[in-house]
Amino acid sequence: MSVEVSNESGVAVDEVRLVALSRHVLDAMRIHPLAELSILLVDEGEMANLHERWMDEPGPTDVLSFPMDELRPGRLDTEPDEAEEPGLLGDVVLCPSVAELQGREAGHSTQAELELLCTHGILHLLGYDHAEPDDEREMFGLQRDLLAAWRAGDAGVKQ
Repeated sequence: MSVEVSNESGVAVDEVRLVALSRHVLDAMRIHPLAELSILLVDEGEMANLHERWMDEPGPTDVLSFPMDELRPGRLDTEPDEAEEPGLLGDVVLCPSVAELQGREAGHSTQAELELLCTHGILHLLGYDHAEPDDEREMFGLQRDLLAAWRAGDAGVKQ
């Protein structure tokens, strides 16, 4: 699994944790082990530019996802098909300064908020959405379960 992180935000972020979390999510979702994911951390100005350009909405947002090869989760009852092409999953763009505000409001750290947003962004890359109530329940339930499993296996690391 190739996960590349580029921090252009000017904010110190635990990039190693984001890579480990991303691998956890992709493994749990049974994505091809050679798939590629890019995580970009940007400042509020760049996030506002991207948000307006691609979503036609003003101001910065917390996370944007840009899918590439439309990879989908594998089936849980089968082994990964090594003959399949690994593909480029896409880009998850995070804004740490927005995550800091949201984390504070939610009562947890900026890093915990970034982990939530990263998981959320990856699920969007995999085709999950939350526009409809049933889809929202499915996506947010999966997001919650993936983060709980990550944190359970990561109990010795400060959240």
